[in-house]
Amino acid sequence: MPNHSTLLFCLSLAGLVAGCGRVAPQAERVENGAANAAMTPAAAALERAAIDAGVIADSAHMSPVGLYRHRHEAGRDSLCIVPGSDGTMWFGLEAMFGENIECHGHGTVRRSGDRLVMNFARSACLIVARYEGDRIMLPGALDVGCERLCSERGTLEGVTFPRVSASASVAADARSVKGSPLCSL
Repeated sequence: MPNHSTLLFCLSLAGLVAGCGRVAPQAERVENGAANAAMTPAAAALERAAIDAGVIADSAHMSPVGLYRHRHEAGRDSLCIVPGSDGTMWFGLEAMFGENIECHGHGTVRRSGDRLVMNFARSACLIVARYEGDRIMLPGALDVGCERLCSERGTLEGVTFPRVSASASVAADARSVKGSPLCSL
């Protein structure tokens, strides 16, 4: 039979282990403007300190205009965003998933907090992407209207575009894999 102090020690240890994976209750969560994800007050304070020190970018004050590109073994994913003359922002994108498996589209984009609302031209596709300043992340599930932007097995679901340039001129000069302008107005 274990003694009282051994039993108390085991119960304390079990409580500590159980608390390690605990999710903070809603009252303890703080809304993060950069990633729109719930985080603890300590994590929010740490992120704010990193932003203030210039270690990470404050996406709330960064324009999404620029070129975003990711090279991988199956191809290259590119997204450009350029300003239009009337203040509207325009985008063009392509995502390559191997030989003849690809997605292409262009249209207008507007910012809403830490989200980018991408309205594809000549399509029923509307994507609300997450904008973190140094990358744009498309959601893991998209409307059926977005399927028409892709070849048979292609999809834009979950595609991430890391920023390679914040320059409007670099974005305007971006070319598709086939050499045509990616962000032509």
